[in-house]
Amino acid sequence: MSAFVIDAFEFCRNKGHREGVTPVADMSRLAADCADSSGEIRWAIDGDLTRQGYPSMTLSVAGPVKLVCQRCLAPFEYQIDSSTMLVLGKDDEEADQIEEILDDESIDVIVGSHTCDIRQLLEDEALLALPQAPKHEVCPDTKLLDALKTEKVSPFAALKNLKSE
Repeated sequence: MSAFVIDAFEFCRNKGHREGVTPVADMSRLAADCADSSGEIRWAIDGDLTRQGYPSMTLSVAGPVKLVCQRCLAPFEYQIDSSTMLVLGKDDEEADQIEEILDDESIDVIVGSHTCDIRQLLEDEALLALPQAPKHEVCPDTKLLDALKTEKVSPFAALKNLKSE
């Protein structure tokens, strides 16, 4: 069994803790959303029980990734910094019941596993931390954008040439 595959229920019951650093290049889904696969993600996962006694894991991910600005199309560094709590149910039915009982939008309830690959959970958390439309605060080079703005052509300009004489 891999060092990243855990019994999620046992991990929570024993209040387990794991942490590490994973290169972005080793997270294929995350790397596909980035401008390049440079950077490393620091992560931690802690097991515990909720006040109600449900198994829970807190995942934290942080680190720089390179994204493509949707405004100027230049790559820029984005700092991922995210943490979430996952509460575990034994099956879909129990997960739905727990979600109803907790009634907290900030807590995700998932179906746990006795062979849970924490790499998948950590990569999911990193992906969820990415902005939907990544952009610089202020784009560094706006020459291309400015050129597009000044070269505006009226959509009716072509119609002028069709005018009958």
